[in-house]
Amino acid sequence: MSNKKGKFYITTPIYYVNANPHIGHTYTTVAADVLARYHRLIGDKTFFLTGTDEHGTKIEEKAKEAGLSPQKFVDGVAAQFELAWDNLNISHDRFIRTTEAEHMAAVQNALQYMYDKGDIYPGKYEGLYCRGCEQFKNEKDLIDGKCPDHKTKPEWMSEECYMFKLSKYQKELLKKIESDEFKISPKERKNEVISFYKNEGLKDVAFSRKNVKWGIPLPWDKSQTTYVWADAFLNYLTGLDWEGSGKKSPEFWPPDVQLMSKDILRVHATIWPAMLLSLGLELPKELFIHGFFLVDGQKMSKSLGNVIAPEDLVKKYGVDATRYLLMSATSFGSDGDIGWEFFDEKYTADLANGLGNLVARATALFEKMEEAGMRLKNNNQLPEVWGDFTCIFDIDNTWESYKRKMGEIALDRAPLYLISGKINDKEVQSMIAFLDNYISTTKPWELIKNKDERTEVVMYNVLERTRHIALMIYPFMPETADKILEQLGQSKVEEIKDFKRAMEWGGLKENAKIKKGEILFPRLDK
Repeated sequence: MSNKKGKFYITTPIYYVNANPHIGHTYTTVAADVLARYHRLIGDKTFFLTGTDEHGTKIEEKAKEAGLSPQKFVDGVAAQFELAWDNLNISHDRFIRTTEAEHMAAVQNALQYMYDKGDIYPGKYEGLYCRGCEQFKNEKDLIDGKCPDHKTKPEWMSEECYMFKLSKYQKELLKKIESDEFKISPKERKNEVISFYKNEGLKDVAFSRKNVKWGIPLPWDKSQTTYVWADAFLNYLTGLDWEGSGKKSPEFWPPDVQLMSKDILRVHATIWPAMLLSLGLELPKELFIHGFFLVDGQKMSKSLGNVIAPEDLVKKYGVDATRYLLMSATSFGSDGDIGWEFFDEKYTADLANGLGNLVARATALFEKMEEAGMRLKNNNQLPEVWGDFTCIFDIDNTWESYKRKMGEIALDRAPLYLISGKINDKEVQSMIAFLDNYISTTKPWELIKNKDERTEVVMYNVLERTRHIALMIYPFMPETADKILEQLGQSKVEEIKDFKRAMEWGGLKENAKIKKGEILFPRLDK
């Protein structure tokens, strides 16, 4: 990936507000935030959209149970999402809600356009309907007659509605998916979608409900409301202030990446792109699908008492550590097995004993060197008098590898490359491991004691490489990155005017005001 500036548009799904934010929502949103921060860092004009999906049958039912109007109910839950993202330092550019008047008007305009085009028509839908998914199901979708996600038997439903000509776009969409014009990642998810297209095919789907009042009325038939998926998908456009007119796309369109979990892949790979084709708009460049978390080998469940809430993670580990632990928990795109013991061990090894300890050692050694009357010296190389370091990190190549992983959305590997030493599924010395070994081998405390002039070059290498580490961890741990840079006498990341220059060797000035700071990652209370 080059440093050429461009535009970058990333979305999460908008989250259905029938419950408060959970760790799945958090995982997707933090991942999107990492990518948004990274693209801003390299100079791309970036737009990051997230929000809440607030219509449909389940919302009506939940509001009734709570003794609230649907609007008051969704107001309360949406506020919980906004608070959760604030607490996790999520840098979204827009938080959209589907009950906003502008969104609802745009949805009506878009559906009218599709209706006038002949892609929406009156009909009748009969089939098995899962209330939990708010989707009609095929027999093949069920396990022992039940929805695999909600463990309930779908009910037979037959109702008059308006149908969308999804089948019309089968061949065109399949061709775009197979050619990666409409890219679905990882590859196994692409293959899963292609298999669905070829084995089951696209069938016309209901786009309205007659007996659901909590929804957006159809502009040509006020007795029916828009089916919740058709309403929700259009947020990706209305979040950019799109007004619903066909063939006219907003500035950032199309999305570069749409992140989501695998349970909503099928609708995003079928109904959503077909709607865009109907509207005459470009398809997203990429859908990137991540997996689910298990807790100690089991699915999260309130009845099992193994639910890990995002606020509990923040309370125990802090905001930045929570962000890091989630992003590095598993290969991004695959399922992962987590748990409190897993997080404790990873926090201690990677953060308290790893990154935090390195920064503390480096700044403490600098203070001793300064007290001995020595200063930093940049000779742009590592002293070789201590033998052959087989894993000397070349800064340019390190950055290229880092940028490549970020471009591939290998979000677990970019920080792991720095912290726990995994890249390309092989164990290598990471920058932090290398620096720890470098300090142990060169023994700068002895050099300082002997007032050896080599100390000045050794310590420059340690501190300059620590500066690069701080820049690289910024998308994942922004507050920690700025704390490290402050200790190194550097500007905060967002104050750096020429990031391309900052990625080069020598950014740490020889007269930098370096000081010890607070412990970055306190040890856990046993």
